Amino acid sequence: MEYIIYIQRNTELIMEYAQNHFALVLTAIIISLVLWVPVGVLITKNEKWASRVLNIANTIFCIPSLSLFAVMVTIPALGLGRRSALVALVLYAMMPLVRNVYQGVKGVDKSVIEAAKGMGMSSWRILWEIQLPLATPVIFAGFRITVVMTTGIAAIATYIGERNLGRLIAEGLTRFNVEMIIVGALFIAIIAIGLDSLLGYIEKRIVPRGLRTGRS
Repeated sequence: MEYIIYIQRNTELIMEYAQNHFALVLTAIIISLVLWVPVGVLITKNEKWASRVLNIANTIFCIPSLSLFAVMVTIPALGLGRRSALVALVLYAMMPLVRNVYQGVKGVDKSVIEAAKGMGMSSWRILWEIQLPLATPVIFAGFRITVVMTTGIAAIATYIGERNLGRLIAEGLTRFNVEMIIVGALFIAIIAIGLDSLLGYIEKRIVPRGLRTGRS
C-alpha cells in the first residue's frame, strides 16, 4: 500500500524519470545497431580481425559499469550527462551485438553456402541472401539481450548527472527510503519487460517459425 501511495504522490516526477530513462535506452540502442551490426558482419570475412574485435568487446564488457561511466566523464568532449551515458551504453552493447551477428553468420550450414557457390553466387550475395536471413534468430536474440541489459545499466547513469529512474534508487539508498528503491526498480523492470515483449512479438512476425530461438 505504501508503494501505491508513493507513486500517487510522485507521479509527475516518476513519469519524467521514466521518459528520460526510455529516451536514453532507445537512443543508445539505435546508435549501437548502426555501429555494431555492420562490424559483426564485416569481421565474418576476416578471422584475425574477428578475434581482435571480439577480444576488445569482451574486455569492455568486463569493466564495471560505474567505472566506465566515470571514465567517460573525464573526457572533455563528453563530461557529465547524456553524452557520457550514451557512449558507455553503446560500448557495453558492443559485445552481445557483435558476437551474435558474428556467430549467427558463421553458424550457417556450410553445405548451404557451398551449394550457393556452386550456383555462381558471389560471397557478398551469399551473405545478404542466405547467411544473414538464416542468422536472423541468433542476431535477434543478441538484440533482445542488448535491450534488456541496456535498460538496467542505464540506471547507473544517474551517478553522472542523468535524471532517470536510477535516481530514485540512488536517492532511496541515501535516504534509506524503501519505497523509492522499490518503485525505481519496478519501473525499470517494466520498461525492460515491455521492450523485450515487443521485440518478441516482432520476432514472431519476421522470423519463420522453424528458425526461431527457444526464447521467443
